[in-house]
Amino acid sequence: LKILRCRSGEPAALMGDQVMADVQLAQKYANIQRILSRKSPFADADAFDPGAETISYLHDTAKVLVIGAGGLGCEILKDLALSGFRDIHVIDMDTIDVTNLNRQFLFRQSDVGKAKAEVASTVINRRMGHLGVNVKHHVGKIQDHDESFYRQFNLIIAGLDNIAARRWMNATLHDMVDRSSGEPDPTTMIPLLDGGTEGFKGQARVIVPFMTSCFDCSLDAFPPQVNFPLCTIAETPRLPEHCIEYAVVILWEKSFPGKKMNNDSPVDMKWVYEQAKERADAFGIAGVTYQLTMGVVKRIIPAIASTNALISAALVSEAIKISTYCGPVLNNYLMYMGQAGVYTHTFEYEKKPDCMVCGGAKLALQRPASSTLQELLDSLGSNPTFQLTRPSISGANGVVFIQNPKPMRVQHEYKLQMTLKELTEAQPPVFVQGEELLVTDPALPTKLTLTVTLT
Repeated sequence: LKILRCRSGEPAALMGDQVMADVQLAQKYANIQRILSRKSPFADADAFDPGAETISYLHDTAKVLVIGAGGLGCEILKDLALSGFRDIHVIDMDTIDVTNLNRQFLFRQSDVGKAKAEVASTVINRRMGHLGVNVKHHVGKIQDHDESFYRQFNLIIAGLDNIAARRWMNATLHDMVDRSSGEPDPTTMIPLLDGGTEGFKGQARVIVPFMTSCFDCSLDAFPPQVNFPLCTIAETPRLPEHCIEYAVVILWEKSFPGKKMNNDSPVDMKWVYEQAKERADAFGIAGVTYQLTMGVVKRIIPAIASTNALISAALVSEAIKISTYCGPVLNNYLMYMGQAGVYTHTFEYEKKPDCMVCGGAKLALQRPASSTLQELLDSLGSNPTFQLTRPSISGANGVVFIQNPKPMRVQHEYKLQMTLKELTEAQPPVFVQGEELLVTDPALPTKLTLTVTLT
């Protein structure tokens, strides 16, 4: 067999991506330009101005930030570039793992270990630079940037894989809205398009700060993350997941005290897999595989490439409509359920009056006077609306309880077993019944006001 060769004489298999000169650039965007050049019965007649100015805004002015360069993020970047957006930024803190390659199509075997955001931006620029696309990358956490960074964007699209990051981004965009006049200033609102996939299921959502419901308005719709009891994984493992958790929670610290496990390191993951397999064999438990190990450690749900493609298409369609007013914007939640067929459902998530982000939440609790401070903290953790993890409480008389730093926590631990009646009747009282207490928590994007009434 002859080896296919390029004109340069090098084997095609050894050549990199070839950037071709585009002599028909206008035809590449013919469809989107057709939409933006003519009136539509579906568009907002007062806001949509078809023609060159709207097309120019899409190509030259609109600035979009994509959060996440994973399975969904790769699709979003590709769709944005092919839909006429040119000024695109992407941020991601993760590196490429070999398990990403089956669906995150911007990455190759040689990219394993490199930063996702950097590789994704390089590939899009190389393959679509002839369209005028310029993707800039940022490696790190979204929390590493302040408001000035996010203010430069006209639109933010999130392809995140965890609730905590979504809550932080949602709260940040709401905090950036100017309300000095008493009403939210629309010119300071940056829309957030939130997407997510889980196997054959997916969702796309439009959040306009203070205009629509926000992410925290529907927080109680998310089930709490599943964790296994320590006593089960240590003493009576019954599932392969128990063996993997044991290797992560118990054996890792014993073998590597003080060293943090790197979920993206093939070496660390191989060690966890081998230890879990050994424990599973000892208890006669089958089913421990490397793939399952990755899933348990990273809380991964198997990803379906077609689901990512569908949700990305929905998000970028909304991005075009929001940017140009060429059609009605999603109101405000789309759910895709592909496990039983190609089925979607759209409905409106209503604003929650007591939402702690967009509604100025104040939590009022009635607690038995004989209940302890520990039980109060536990009740805050079990509240589905706020989903607190390690709440700290302070009042007018100072700290009621603080979780960190550890030396300060130790000073206040004696209060945990005291009843609320004892705390309020102490001299001086730790807190006063009915006063506004301030609650902070790593899971909270902002502060929560709490009042406690004793019964």
